[in-house]
Amino acid sequence: MLETDRCVLLKLQENDYEAIKQLYMNTDIRRYLGGILEEDTIKKTFLNMVHQKMDGLNLVVKEKSTHTFVGLISLDTHHDGISTEVSYQILPKWWGKGIGSEVVEEVINYAFKSLNLPEVIAETQTANKPSCRLLEKLGMNLRETLLRFGEEQAVYCLTNPYH
Repeated sequence: MLETDRCVLLKLQENDYEAIKQLYMNTDIRRYLGGILEEDTIKKTFLNMVHQKMDGLNLVVKEKSTHTFVGLISLDTHHDGISTEVSYQILPKWWGKGIGSEVVEEVINYAFKSLNLPEVIAETQTANKPSCRLLEKLGMNLRETLLRFGEEQAVYCLTNPYH
């Protein structure tokens, strides 16, 4: 379990399915993530996350005081097969409140201090300006832009300052 001032980040469990399903069926969240998913695809994706190999980390984000579901944050292998990527989906109700940057920063710190990773990357559509701002606010630098999934993507990088 990881913890921030306002949130707890708990290992994803099978009983988190309905909460996670909210993320994959929300058009606002999925605008830059390929659109909403069919329920069968959501179930497969969810089960893959729950039963993930050792090098991935999927955490449910909950508000500390009420244990209300906020979102999902993950550390996993990037599309390049080499780098470790932090990715996140937060319910719109929590947007603009600093929760996203709070939990992303905590997971990056965990990646650097506990896992001793040399760097962490994040990929988002260049059109997703709020996500780009969040990553830049955390000190991540734009490494490259590329075309993936039919859209221009921005790959941000942060190197481990403790290395």
